[in-house]
Amino acid sequence: MMIDRRFPVRLDLQQGTVDMSHGSGGRAMAQLIAELFQRHLHNDLLAQGNDQALFTPPPGRLVMSTDGHVISPLFFPGGDIGCLSVHGTINDVAMAGARPLYLAAGFILEEGFALRDLARIVASMADAANEAGVPVVTGDTKVVERGKGDGVFITTTGIGVVPDGILISGDRARPGDVILVSGHIGDHGVAILSQRENLGFGTAIQSDTAALHDLVAAMISAVPDIHCLRDPTRGGLATTLNELAHQSGVGMQIRESAIPVRPEVAAACELLGLDPLYVANEGKLIAICPAAQAETLLAVMRAHPKGVASAIIGEVVEDALHFVQMETDFGGSRIVDWLAGEQLPRIC
Repeated sequence: MMIDRRFPVRLDLQQGTVDMSHGSGGRAMAQLIAELFQRHLHNDLLAQGNDQALFTPPPGRLVMSTDGHVISPLFFPGGDIGCLSVHGTINDVAMAGARPLYLAAGFILEEGFALRDLARIVASMADAANEAGVPVVTGDTKVVERGKGDGVFITTTGIGVVPDGILISGDRARPGDVILVSGHIGDHGVAILSQRENLGFGTAIQSDTAALHDLVAAMISAVPDIHCLRDPTRGGLATTLNELAHQSGVGMQIRESAIPVRPEVAAACELLGLDPLYVANEGKLIAICPAAQAETLLAVMRAHPKGVASAIIGEVVEDALHFVQMETDFGGSRIVDWLAGEQLPRIC
């Protein structure tokens, strides 16, 4: 890296910490941006050095989403708040059938936070953004006094473009449609809980955090008439299905035996008194499509590395009360209601 004559002394990224001057708008803040954020997140649009990114969008309808990330702990098996902040917003954009284009990132840092850890988080963001092909092109940094934050909070905003002819929305599920999920549920929430509580489950449980836009692109290419896409993050599969049922004015019937759950996640949930249906995911999606195209869509999902454990888990039904009901492994039936309260706080 070339020497910047504005900063006679380099940032101490091994022993240094965030202080209030890093949010003052002065030389210290400029140095933090130059030697940490711009170093890791460098791209042509960010290098413009403005308070905004100027770009020409491709043809199509624009999609925009924003997401705040307050996860605890900041580092967890399979990821950290950095890559999670990239994946989460890319996925929110992708669930409209969009190709994500660019990200913006806002950081709220607590005085005293280790610069070493901040550099690790930003490097993780950069790796995730580079792998996804969705650069961070603008951002903001604020610093709050010691004790008034929790290390670092990150807000990311994403913009993408939906191709003409694609209409995917939570209000498009229709009776007779088929419900699919792209893989095992509950991995992220259990990974976070195991790290937070220092629980050892015998088998390492990793977060599933991942960007899903490439999977979505393959799905849309094969089945353009997908009705709904949604990533079941906070509140898990159960809450997301309730959201979609209410939004579309339908009911849903799912089968417990068809829902993929890793044995180690199921065992951990049983031990802790949790229901995997309500545990957060960060690298899975729910798809709803016409029954005639469900098998084609399932085959495409299973052929993709991020959908190998995809499954058909149920159907959309007529129901004026918009209930989600589940056929249990014992042959009975139960209502799968909205999540009540907060099962796992600070999960994403």
